[in-house]
Amino acid sequence: MNFKKTGVFLHDILATGLTWYVSFLLRFNFSIPPENMSTLFSSMVFVFVIHAIVFRGYGLYRSLWRFASLPDLRRIVMSVGVASLFVAMTLFLYRRLDQVPRSVLVLHPILLIGVMGGSRFLYRYWKDGRVFSFHTVAQTPVLLLGAGHAASLLLRDMSRVGEWHVVGILDDDLSKKGRLLSGVPVLGPISDLPHFAKQKEVSHVIIAMPSASPERKRRVVEVATSTGLGVFTVPSLDDILSGRVAVSRVQRVELADLLGRGQVQLDNAGVQEFLSGKIVLVTGAGGSIGAELCRQIARFSPARIVLLDASEFALYKIQQEFEERYPSVPVVSLTRDVRDALSIQEVFRCYTPHVVFHAAAYKHVPLMENFNCWEALKNNVFGTLVVAETSLNFGVEKFVMISSDKAVNPVNVMGATKRLAEMVCQSLSKRNATKFVTVRFGNVLGSTGSVIPKFREQIAQGGPVTVTHPDITRFFMLIPEAAQLVLQAGLMGRGGEIFVLDMGNPIKIVDLARDMIRLSGFTDNEIKIVYTGLRPGEKLYEELLADQEKTLPTPHPKLRVAQARDVPEGWLAQLKEWAKTEGFQKDAEVKRRLREWISDYSFGSN
Repeated sequence: MNFKKTGVFLHDILATGLTWYVSFLLRFNFSIPPENMSTLFSSMVFVFVIHAIVFRGYGLYRSLWRFASLPDLRRIVMSVGVASLFVAMTLFLYRRLDQVPRSVLVLHPILLIGVMGGSRFLYRYWKDGRVFSFHTVAQTPVLLLGAGHAASLLLRDMSRVGEWHVVGILDDDLSKKGRLLSGVPVLGPISDLPHFAKQKEVSHVIIAMPSASPERKRRVVEVATSTGLGVFTVPSLDDILSGRVAVSRVQRVELADLLGRGQVQLDNAGVQEFLSGKIVLVTGAGGSIGAELCRQIARFSPARIVLLDASEFALYKIQQEFEERYPSVPVVSLTRDVRDALSIQEVFRCYTPHVVFHAAAYKHVPLMENFNCWEALKNNVFGTLVVAETSLNFGVEKFVMISSDKAVNPVNVMGATKRLAEMVCQSLSKRNATKFVTVRFGNVLGSTGSVIPKFREQIAQGGPVTVTHPDITRFFMLIPEAAQLVLQAGLMGRGGEIFVLDMGNPIKIVDLARDMIRLSGFTDNEIKIVYTGLRPGEKLYEELLADQEKTLPTPHPKLRVAQARDVPEGWLAQLKEWAKTEGFQKDAEVKRRLREWISDYSFGSN
């Protein structure tokens, strides 16, 4: 027996009898004649039975009082209305409504709806902490920005927790000014934030606009941070609606919130079929992209994930994470150098992977430009050649290589070596046993060696924040977004394609710097931005396509296929000869040879 449901049912039946009695009292001015009193009690049997049957039939006891809402009130109105109609018909057939005043038949459903609906909403109001709440003194006063659905959900959830006390709401819709949302007044437009922040003596604001455009969010953040306020935001609308995150779980605004990258719609069924029960090898598994690929792959029930990385510490970190977060996913952690052909062959012999994601690479542009060119070439090109050919020899189903937008019209060694690695995969794709797929994208926000961790460290030290050039721009996306699209491209690839991810619009690095300074609670005057000049091999802007390349659409809106230039016959054999070179090659020689291989590589310019 469900005691809660039984208790609610008994409450409604008692309310039915009580309101039937009160209806008679009101009709006769609290002095019911004896003959009508007899009718009251004799008719009450019909009232109880009919209402009990109708209440059950309308499913009133499937809902929780804790979350009483308008749909519950509609069900109450409908069930009481239907029951009242049946009561009137039954009493008419039974005794022609003798001694039952017509006004009682009108008063009773009105009173019963009030009692049943009122008790439910009063219970929810109490559970939400809005009745007899004594903790508002200890709460932090805060202004809410946005008076929409998310704000309504947030106010309701906040009433149950004691951290924040919303003293007012700002919204640019002037028709809402002066109105109340869950008892909190809408004070005026967001542009008046400095005035109301001072008036209400608040030091924090919460942005409750999860579906707002990045441009609007940036403007709101600028208004808030210029006033010296701490800025928080609610989770994304997708997370709120899916129930993954409570709307009351506010968090500080991060750069990712201002980028406005939409959720990736994965073909989950297709990726599940692609990876489920498979042994998956990920090179560079300890890096930003490699580690996130491993996390995403773990969702699709692989038979085993082989984590391979040359960095012992990076490998240790991802291994520990998997032991804690994904204990049911079998993993093996291997410290290997992708350039060591014998070692890589032994890995394939022992673990026979079905799918390989090749993320291992040297990616830091200035570091690879001088004194490390030969190492960049060996790791990015010859290492790719080793893993790719081993995949082909051991019958791997699909090989997915992570490339870079710096491979397009490259002006640096890092980009040129990534383009050469793309050409390796293009050349090997002509042998059909293994499908070779390349995925090309720009910067990922917060990845190892990117500007974001550097800016964060410089701000923590009090500045200045260094930017190479006021006009330098880059494409950015989120690490999980990039990893998910790599999986989608891996699923869709049929061999030989270069997939280009939708990176959105390029962003000025100086704008990122200003955003980070403001989000850290400082002004541009407190943390200065200093321009240091372009570094070796650095472009002012990045491209996703070479001059001679075009793209074709795919069924996925965030993926396109580049119509890359063909790789000449016999090219790979010549590259292998270069890979056999003994000793060390100087930077100038490496760059010269790269220029022979890649016609659009223009080293020595930005």
